[in-house]
Amino acid sequence: MAYAGRIPGIVGEMAAEFAGTAILILFGVGVVAQVVGGGIGDHDSIAWAWGLGVTLGVYVAAKVSGAHLNPAVTVALAVFRKVSWSKVLPYSLAQTAGAFVAALIVRWNYSEVLSKVDPGHTIKTQGVFSTLPGNGTLPVGTLGALRDQIIGTAILLFLVVAVTDLRNSSPAANLAPVVVGLIVVAIGMAWGTDAGYAINPARDFGPRLASFLTGYDTAFMDQYGNLYFWVPIVGPLIGGVIGVALYEVLVGRFLPEAEPVVVPGQADAAEPATASA
Repeated sequence: MAYAGRIPGIVGEMAAEFAGTAILILFGVGVVAQVVGGGIGDHDSIAWAWGLGVTLGVYVAAKVSGAHLNPAVTVALAVFRKVSWSKVLPYSLAQTAGAFVAALIVRWNYSEVLSKVDPGHTIKTQGVFSTLPGNGTLPVGTLGALRDQIIGTAILLFLVVAVTDLRNSSPAANLAPVVVGLIVVAIGMAWGTDAGYAINPARDFGPRLASFLTGYDTAFMDQYGNLYFWVPIVGPLIGGVIGVALYEVLVGRFLPEAEPVVVPGQADAAEPATASA
């Protein structure tokens, strides 16, 4: 084939990021719509579906783009020179677009169910698409949610870099996406109360915009009426950098300089295949 061994350009990498993030959202937002709208499943099924969505999305995109699927990942890797800064904006746009389109598909498919349980498209089902402080019901404010997003994303990036660093005890290349998915499952089960574990600006903003354009007038606000959309953007961007920094300080600098951090299935790359919920 003429395509064998071809190194993809930025357009191909953006297409892979779009596709991988779309897969993530189809499963992640889809399962929340099923639980909230159809009453089928619970928090555990949500956590597992998000984790599986991450795993499948990484398998889709890893060999082309590194499968960041998350602007917080791309920015953090750029800060530590594991990926070029020139990729930050294209990747982030592709990730957000993939999340937006996938959320529109979920919104369309579950339109009858969501209209039945919430005819006014209110805060009751807004959380299907985007996160809220305290998941819309518990007494968590903006600052508490921001703190939560910083911590949760720091955990994500610390662990993802750890398991994709070949100098460390990394899994076999073809199993790394599974382990990354399990990291997201664990974060969802342990860190989902205060802010719904967005830990990914594209995952939150893309579906939030899709819901706003399809009838959720309060999509950019929280249950208190405060402008909230910025929290799952700013928090993960800060937390991602902190997570990689902590790994480098506590672990990375003590490892032998033998192998670079690589993309699963792509031995000549210098960034890990990473993602989030």
